[in-house]
Amino acid sequence: MQLKPWQRISIWTAVLAVLLAVFALYLQPEFMVTLADHVWACF
Repeated sequence: MQLKPWQRISIWTAVLAVLLAVFALYLQPEFMVTLADHVWACF
């Protein structure tokens, strides 16, 4: 199935938005501490 150019641009825009949101979360120290606590709780 061939994607139209506007569909391809929309998909890449959504992927970029998700990556930027994840990057923004990793810049917050509180999130990193919470993430580390959740990971250590698994062990």
